[in-house]
Amino acid sequence: MKQPIFFIILFVSTSLFCQEKIRFSQTITSLDLYKHMSILASDSLEGRETGKKGQKMAAEYIMNHFKNIGIPPYKNNSYYQKFRVKKGRHLCKCDDCDIDIIKKLLGVNKYIKGENVLGYIEGSDLKEELIIITAHYDHLGKHDSLIFNGADDDASGTVAAMEIAEAFMLAKKEGFGPRRSVLIMAVSGEEKGLLGSKYYTDHPIYPLKNTVCNLNIDMIGRIGDFHTQPNYVYLIGSDRLSTDLHNLSEEVNKKHINLELDYTFNSEEDPNRYYYRSDHYNFAKNNIPVIFYFNGIHEDYHKATDTIEKIDFDKIRKIARFIFLTAWEVVNREERIVLDNVQ
Repeated sequence: MKQPIFFIILFVSTSLFCQEKIRFSQTITSLDLYKHMSILASDSLEGRETGKKGQKMAAEYIMNHFKNIGIPPYKNNSYYQKFRVKKGRHLCKCDDCDIDIIKKLLGVNKYIKGENVLGYIEGSDLKEELIIITAHYDHLGKHDSLIFNGADDDASGTVAAMEIAEAFMLAKKEGFGPRRSVLIMAVSGEEKGLLGSKYYTDHPIYPLKNTVCNLNIDMIGRIGDFHTQPNYVYLIGSDRLSTDLHNLSEEVNKKHINLELDYTFNSEEDPNRYYYRSDHYNFAKNNIPVIFYFNGIHEDYHKATDTIEKIDFDKIRKIARFIFLTAWEVVNREERIVLDNVQ
């Protein structure tokens, strides 16, 4: 009789755990996303250029959110990983960027300081392994009288990451904490050449060998040039290093979310080369499986007209829930994501 009882208890506990993940995903709301973006994409932050006052204000806002939801500082009473970068012009995602874009522009002797903001949620029995969820909170700053608010690029990804952090912390407080650890990292320096995420992978706080995957969120609040409705997201990189991660992502979407998963820009022949142009790439080049969530370029990309009133918060909510549920599966399953295509 003991064996059937054991399987009944296992089935009930598994079902309960499954129900709870849906409940915690539903704490990610459009209202909370709007509340955070109304600060991060406001004129008062002056476009969040790395090294400038607005970027520091944004870092403090994100840090206070981590503190308020109960995430402790990761080291020496700090949430910041500080770095220095050479001062230069931004690295945009346009087609005529040139790597030798970068070296000349950044090859000056004046430095600016940036911060990555780290929200580390410790796991339980598999806590030595972790996943990293990233979004860059910097943007282009203020030029003359124009403020580049960067509502979609990338306040949209940043507020999604903040809400995902809160959902995991609510789960942990109620006894459903992750088995593997979760690092929510808001990075700066992206617009200067992916510099914040590069600094992290060059100086990792947690060993890269223990990093299971990176889920990177960059622009998920608008409809891009090649879509007419919001129920989609571009996925880039999901099968480049791990078909296991790709299949898990597909299953989560099919079971819970039902977004159109568009892999147009995942092709190795993609002339836009988006795979190499956001923060996930610094993890991918270290053979860490990645997924880059992206809505595509639109008419306000890198313009002062990328403002909050054009954002679709229901779109962000749905994609953020998708990312949370994907992360939940990755951190709580028995087996580590399989790396099957080392680059």
